Amino acid sequence: QLQLVESGGGLVQPGGSLTLSCAASGFTLDYYAIGWFRQAPGKEREGVSCISSSGSSTTYADSVKGRFTISRDNAKNTVYLQMNSLKPEDTAIYYCARRTLRRCTGSYDFWGQGTQVTVSS
Repeated sequence: QLQLVESGGGLVQPGGSLTLSCAASGFTLDYYAIGWFRQAPGKEREGVSCISSSGSSTTYADSVKGRFTISRDNAKNTVYLQMNSLKPEDTAIYYCARRTLRRCTGSYDFWGQGTQVTVSS
C-alpha cells in the first residue's frame, strides 16, 4: 500500500523551530521529487518547498525562504522540512506530496494526510 505519512507537527511559540518528516512506504522515494504544502483555515493551499529525487535541487516559497530547509534521506525513505524562526502565519496543516517526476516540475500524484503546525504564544 502506497503511503506518505507526515509527522513532527505540534504547538510551538513564535521564533521556535520544528522539523517535519514525510515517511514513504510501499514505494521507493529515490525516484521522485517530493513537495511540502500547507493550508491554513480559510485559505488556499500553498506550495512551501520541493526537493528533487537526488536532493540536488530545492525550491522554496518566498514566505519561507531563509527560514525553512528541505532535505531528504533516501536510505530512510524520508523527506524532512526544518522550520526555524516560526511565525503565527506559519500555522497550517502541512502536507507532503509525491511528484510524478524526479524534478520539481509537473504534477503531484500522491498526498499524505497532513500534520498540524500551530505557532502561538
